[in-house]
Amino acid sequence: MKDACEPPTALPRSLLVLGGTSEIALATTRRLIARRTRTVWLAGRPSLALEQAAESLRALGADARTVAFDALDPESHETALGKVFAEGPVDMVLLAFGILGDQAHDERDPVRAVQVVQTNYTGAVSAGLVAGRALQAQGHGSLVVLSSAAAERARRADFIYGSSKAGLDVFAQGLGDALHGTGVHVMVVRPGFVRTRRTAGRPATPLATTPEAVATAVELGLRRRSETVWVPGALRLVMSALRHAPRALLRRLG
Repeated sequence: MKDACEPPTALPRSLLVLGGTSEIALATTRRLIARRTRTVWLAGRPSLALEQAAESLRALGADARTVAFDALDPESHETALGKVFAEGPVDMVLLAFGILGDQAHDERDPVRAVQVVQTNYTGAVSAGLVAGRALQAQGHGSLVVLSSAAAERARRADFIYGSSKAGLDVFAQGLGDALHGTGVHVMVVRPGFVRTRRTAGRPATPLATTPEAVATAVELGLRRRSETVWVPGALRLVMSALRHAPRALLRRLG
């Protein structure tokens, strides 16, 4: 087995994307295909969008396949991911599924609020553990987890979403520690506001970024074998300051 402390390894030849229609995930996948990746599994709920995403990757020269995966059905995760790993080694798993929800509505509707948390955290815990164990069994691979800068500090504007990402972030860090020395590399990616179709119409925050910028940061993080990646990098300093800011100040910031 390779030790997790050894020098950076090559970019993945095979990739499993959990959340196969995510714009950030697809931008990352396209970048990796341009570098080295040849086999891609897009996991998500069966849909035309998922099939179209796979077709777009085939046009780039990748062997792109789809697999049925539902974040809200943890009991199916072992079977769904097992089908992929049974086909051969997976060099990287990108955990990219999640929902923003609508804070104004969700805080008045506990059922919808719980759905955000179950998708972003509970589903990710299940999928992360299954993927981590499979990577460990094969003796190598990277698990890249899309967290969020919102995980760093509770904000009035998005505390339901932020709390779910905070749980995911801590879980991913702990999983990385648990897998240290097994040959498995866990990397947490913390983007700020990302301009996508999903965020269209929402006011952008300072240091807003794009799926392509996140993809670039993921590639660099993989090459460096980083454990945490901020996008953009300056966000690390901003969030460090906000982490220690008085709650009264944060309330005024929203």
